[in-house]
Amino acid sequence: MKATALLNRIEFPVLLAGLVIAGGLWGFVELMELARASAAHGFDTEILLAFRQPGQPGIPIGPPWLEGAMRDITSLGSASVLVLITAATIIYLLLIRRPGTALLIFVAVAGGQILSSLLKVGVDRPRPELISHLVNETSLSFPSGHAMLSAVTYLTLGSLAARFLRGRATKIYVLSLAVLTTVLVGVSRIYLGVHWPSDVLAGWCAGFAWAMLCWLAARMLQRRQVVGESE
Repeated sequence: MKATALLNRIEFPVLLAGLVIAGGLWGFVELMELARASAAHGFDTEILLAFRQPGQPGIPIGPPWLEGAMRDITSLGSASVLVLITAATIIYLLLIRRPGTALLIFVAVAGGQILSSLLKVGVDRPRPELISHLVNETSLSFPSGHAMLSAVTYLTLGSLAARFLRGRATKIYVLSLAVLTTVLVGVSRIYLGVHWPSDVLAGWCAGFAWAMLCWLAARMLQRRQVVGESE
């Protein structure tokens, strides 16, 4: 009875966020064990090779324009683009006098960047050499920073925008667009050959978990009137 009463008191969005955090952490730990293995898992190699012409690891599948499109899409998860989007949003929030919300966005994105860098150093996985890289990368491979930081940034901004939009359909559209952008960035990293699929999955797991954790923190602060709707 007590468990049922507790579940009835928990709002569905909070419960869903908790499930995403738990699932993300579990998935990341499992993928980290895979990344630390001495040899690449068959799951990783099969998917990477599926994005290349049979017997030609230097030639990606699809029409010639697709490679250029993937380069454009992957730039949506680059540090420069994400910093530009985040900075523009923070400045806008400061101009409309919402410093608390601006600070929350800064902490979420900057914290995600720091966490991603620490995880890369901790796991120390090299980039895949199974196929040729279609873009130059010099950092470590696990987790994918593009996948993780695009999840953190776009989901944080999407959830923020949804708070000020009217209508369930509009809110769902904005959040779906944030998720779709994150997914496309991750897929582009695999297509370009600069990440193992497990790197991207781990980036998504960590990014979704971190974004939901920041959302819960923002919700708690708002309930305690540390951050208000009007500030």
